[in-house]
Amino acid sequence: MPSLQSPISNTLRSVACCLLGIIAVSFVPCATAEEDSNKKLKILLVAGGCCHDYPEQTKLLKEGLEKRINCEVTVVLSSDTSTKATFAIYESDNWAKGYDVVIHDECSANVTDKPYIDRILNAHRNGTPAVNLHCAMHSYRFGNFRAPVAVDADNAAWYEMLGVQSTGHGPKTPIDVIFDDKEHPITKGLKNWKTINEELYNNVRIYSGASVLVKGDQITQPNKKELKKNPEAKPRKASAVVAWTNEYGPKKTRIFSTSLGHQNETVADERYLDFVSRGILWATGNLNN
Repeated sequence: MPSLQSPISNTLRSVACCLLGIIAVSFVPCATAEEDSNKKLKILLVAGGCCHDYPEQTKLLKEGLEKRINCEVTVVLSSDTSTKATFAIYESDNWAKGYDVVIHDECSANVTDKPYIDRILNAHRNGTPAVNLHCAMHSYRFGNFRAPVAVDADNAAWYEMLGVQSTGHGPKTPIDVIFDDKEHPITKGLKNWKTINEELYNNVRIYSGASVLVKGDQITQPNKKELKKNPEAKPRKASAVVAWTNEYGPKKTRIFSTSLGHQNETVADERYLDFVSRGILWATGNLNN
């Protein structure tokens, strides 16, 4: 027997089915803005090498950052206390996969293997932000690194990521921390302060992509040798950039660095941890004010 349904009825039925399908699709669960804002940042903290109490400092950083930021800090700590400390994680081309930002807190001045260094840098060239602390500024250096290195030279690669070339520091005396750019999102609202005995790293070169945030002034009293030679010797004042941002590589990856952080007491300082926390948030695009 022929169907009694008219062409109009068939059309209405088709439209109804389409509408039901659209409604069903609209209720597929999806991430909301609130869920995204509550997502924990995955932070990789790489530390170890010469001259610092890294077991204690990584503990201070992990606890201090997780207290201030919605984050999970994974620590990779080398037991090697020499200037040749290396890290097995860097042997993989995809070593930074799964992390939102990497904190370099290593002191590996005499690690000069170019493929090893390139693997580290490739992650940042490809868009993984970096935060560099203290002796990271004096790591992975070779050739005549005490002179300004030529742009694009093999021994310039690490400095180009940092944004500043530094080769050494003066004696351990307090540093006046002066916020040079008070309108940058990282520094906004932060106040100048004075450290305990710290190391003021010199600046051999500041690269074009770097923006100065903080300067440091350090007064050094004449030592016994100087006073013996000249009893009228006066204290000396040294100044240097101690914190800055940089844009690195073809993707203009955000880099934040500070050369402060030699002493455990400095790393534990609330002001230091607040500052580093803001640097991390800025580098990952999560600092709005």
